[in-house]
Amino acid sequence: MLKIEHLTKIYDNGVMALNDVSFEVPDGQFVVIIGLSGSGKSTLLRCINRLIDPTAGRILWNDIDITAATDEELRLIRRRIGMIFQQFNLVKRSSVLTNVLSGRLGYTNPLWSLINYFPRSEREKALEKLERVGIREKAHNRADELSGGQQQRVGIARALMQEPELMLADEPVASLDPATSHSVMKYLELLNKEDGLTVLCSLHFLSLARTYADRIIALKEGRLMFDGLPEDIDDERFKAIYGEDAVRVEIA
Repeated sequence: MLKIEHLTKIYDNGVMALNDVSFEVPDGQFVVIIGLSGSGKSTLLRCINRLIDPTAGRILWNDIDITAATDEELRLIRRRIGMIFQQFNLVKRSSVLTNVLSGRLGYTNPLWSLINYFPRSEREKALEKLERVGIREKAHNRADELSGGQQQRVGIARALMQEPELMLADEPVASLDPATSHSVMKYLELLNKEDGLTVLCSLHFLSLARTYADRIIALKEGRLMFDGLPEDIDDERFKAIYGEDAVRVEIA
């Protein structure tokens, strides 16, 4: 169980990115967070794994207070929280396999990582993760030789190397075309349904959220505007989230 309690984040420039946000996520749920750019979606996800420190409030995961964790405790917590980024965050000059293996850095001897050494068992595990996302044959390609959709699948495989219980996906399809967006989202859906992985995914488009989410959370100017079933977002709620002049855009 993930519990967000009165979470607030105020940046040094005075911008309030999150304003007293509270909700709970049971294990195994697929939650999509929607809202305009600047609504607080990325800040929320990055607070959960403490890439950003919140100003106030608490984040509890399996009864562990992430917000109060020491550096050593946080290192162990992050092992079990995967993260997928909008811009993939790959080392473009390195091979696909090396990028995937970097997902094990929290488990291996730090000295090994400096010389890019990983045991054979870890390399086999990385190939299995690439097989799962359908690009095992790309293992020895440089990351920058892949398409955007393939690079995002490398990002998913890298996150899976952590053997996570919770997956955070920060706008994972924002830079992809509609067909590729669905392909990436289906992999996340598969992990949720087959592995029971809890997924929190931020998206711009309501149509994608409705297709894949068990539940939608909407933010506007850092405040929680909606928390419920996808089908409960009617025209009135849509305009409350996105603004009176907003137009629905469907991702086919």
